[in-house]
Amino acid sequence: MSQHNDPLDSLDDAVAAAAFRRLVRHLRHRHDAQNIELMGLAGFCRNCLSDWIRDGGFDGDKAAARALIHGMPMEEWKATKQSPATQDQLAAMEASIKLNPSE
Repeated sequence: MSQHNDPLDSLDDAVAAAAFRRLVRHLRHRHDAQNIELMGLAGFCRNCLSDWIRDGGFDGDKAAARALIHGMPMEEWKATKQSPATQDQLAAMEASIKLNPSE
């Protein structure tokens, strides 16, 4: 389907914003779903969401965007929630990223 005729574009912004906030809160709660696993499965992670809000006009810098999405500063997230990535996880992430649409 062409992005020019995507029905998603007709979704009310308030509805889209509510769904986005629910997704972010869900990911904050499910910190057991590691970013590397999300990247390996879906080709995006919490850090991607922080980049996307910046692309969408968020005024903050990269650190502020990541803190907003993670619910805490990135350094705290890494220290308390992030596990070291395995070689298998890194390989899955690389393969998954290749499936992402080019921008």
